[in-house]
Amino acid sequence: MKKKITNKQIHILDVAEELIAKKGFEGTSVREISTKAKINVAMISYYFGSKEKMMTYLYQYRVQKTREIFAEFAETIREGKPEMQMKEIIKFIVSQIFKYNYFHGFVTQEIRQTDHLKNELLEFYQICVSKIDEVIKKGVATGAFTNTPKPEDVWTLLIGTPLFVIRNRSFYAIYVPSNEDLYISETEKKVKANLLVTIFAVLGYQHQS
Repeated sequence: MKKKITNKQIHILDVAEELIAKKGFEGTSVREISTKAKINVAMISYYFGSKEKMMTYLYQYRVQKTREIFAEFAETIREGKPEMQMKEIIKFIVSQIFKYNYFHGFVTQEIRQTDHLKNELLEFYQICVSKIDEVIKKGVATGAFTNTPKPEDVWTLLIGTPLFVIRNRSFYAIYVPSNEDLYISETEKKVKANLLVTIFAVLGYQHQS
């Protein structure tokens, strides 16, 4: 059964998210979170158990919100050409991952395998794969795409690339020369450009003038 996140918990999570985004997980203390949230420090333990477990709740909350945003986003592009839809899906997913890059850099396999979160992630992934499948089939039917890759493989490529980059910053920074303030935005641009070229090549996209 999914754990319902209360409004009070959401308030604390919003505060924690803001601080962790600026200072990182290790650099943010429970006391800082409680002070900014204007709660007793003991409430963190009461609501979440620990700072580490709070991140699980935060990730769950973020998955739920991303799922809602994706549903709205998918509706706005529904009538577009398949090549436009695929381009926007790539940009949307990469943007969402980089927007919350501090999650993906911290979250461990143990956290991701928490039962209720695992199920929510699985459901969200399947929704995304279903949308990609729909776009691929529409693209083939219109002649825009000449290949029919498995949608789950396209999804794996789409989500796996930015996650690898985020979790291996020391490696990828070698290829993204920029200052600290611009690193994330420049990396996001590079990953988007790479995935647009790669996925459209896999699809056998035929540009129609």
